[in-house]
Amino acid sequence: MSTNEIATRDEQNTVATQQTNTLPAPAPTEGANALMAWAQEASLAYDMAQKLAVTSFVPATLRGKPGDIAAAILAGSELGMKPMATLKSIDVIQGTPALRAHAMRAIVQRHGHEIELVESDPQHCILRGRRKDAESWQTVEWTIQRAAQMKLTDKAEWKKQPQNMLVARATGELCRLIASDVLHGMAYVSEELEGTVHGELVQSRAPLSVAALTAPAALPEPTPAAAEETHQVARDDQAPADGIWDAEAAEDSVDWPETAQPGSAA
Repeated sequence: MSTNEIATRDEQNTVATQQTNTLPAPAPTEGANALMAWAQEASLAYDMAQKLAVTSFVPATLRGKPGDIAAAILAGSELGMKPMATLKSIDVIQGTPALRAHAMRAIVQRHGHEIELVESDPQHCILRGRRKDAESWQTVEWTIQRAAQMKLTDKAEWKKQPQNMLVARATGELCRLIASDVLHGMAYVSEELEGTVHGELVQSRAPLSVAALTAPAALPEPTPAAAEETHQVARDDQAPADGIWDAEAAEDSVDWPETAQPGSAA
């Protein structure tokens, strides 16, 4: 092989190597783009939340909690709400974000679904609604008797404003019924979650050890009558088998004082 041929082959290998090294990186998928965009949005929301956390514009339940504020802003963004409107519309109750009743009605109505208040007083509330382009109406009724059966009327807010609480309960039930697809996982209004307890409190127990698992079972403490009976049996066992009293043995078993030994002068 001539020198020219060797030089030509080296040049071709160099060009091929350069082309291989300069291949464009694969384009990110649509899901990766969406995730990166959400991460950027979350970072901006947290920066905003740190500045808002100390202001009076933030509800008392969120004040001083930038993490919860950021989560509320992100959740509100998915529902189509701006940050400041979100802070007036979403509460974080026991770690769960929930919409206030008026905000839930507004979101459902913005999507073209209809909600009408039929009747409302401190004793009952009737709401009806229907999906966009639907003909049939769905009706929901909440009464103070129904609330009492669920032990809601003992709470402070129910005593103070029962009419508003009945409307809020009816709102949550109706919106879930006709437009659950627009709520994006926040299907309960704040008034439904506030003041409730999720799960039971179980008294904690000390962890079991190997010694506790392998130890023999403890015998129950004997009753006074059983203890006396056992003591009596022990005395009977010490008596001679033939029933004859051994005076010398009995005499030896008594702890006589030195000045009062048997057979000695008093």
